[in-house]
Amino acid sequence: MVYIYKYESPIGDLTAASNGVALTGLWFDGQKYFGSTLTEEYEERDLPVFAKTRDWLDLYFYGENPDFMPPIAVSGSDFRKAVWNILRQIPYGKTMTYGEIAKKMARQMGTAQMSAQAVGAAVGRNPISILIPCHRVVGSNGSLTGYAGGIEKKAALLSLEKVDMEQFDKE
Repeated sequence: MVYIYKYESPIGDLTAASNGVALTGLWFDGQKYFGSTLTEEYEERDLPVFAKTRDWLDLYFYGENPDFMPPIAVSGSDFRKAVWNILRQIPYGKTMTYGEIAKKMARQMGTAQMSAQAVGAAVGRNPISILIPCHRVVGSNGSLTGYAGGIEKKAALLSLEKVDMEQFDKE
């Protein structure tokens, strides 16, 4: 069974999904790829994993860097999982470009290069927003491009983490 939980954040409502033990999805309501891990049947229920996720989000939206993580279970291709693992390594308050992630992926895969567009597609399909911080990925040209939840939310999350927003072109 798949379970969901609704969370009201200061920048928009979120829906969390769980397999009953681990978090399997977290999306801004209405975002691109919303509910990508949901089955046709699911039940709204408050579970321990949602309580831990709620605690994490409360701290985060209060402007703190939580020092714990709820259990997470992501499903996807090995490539996507590897990209999402790199996202989890981007420190709070820091950013990384799609090109930098592509270079890391190329090294991990033992290839000369990796497509930043392929990385971008994997980043865009991240099923657990905020906790797997795809909002910390920016364009190499200084743009805040590519956030499924919308550029305004991406900018708000980065501002919350006290990232210097003057460095980014917000087009």
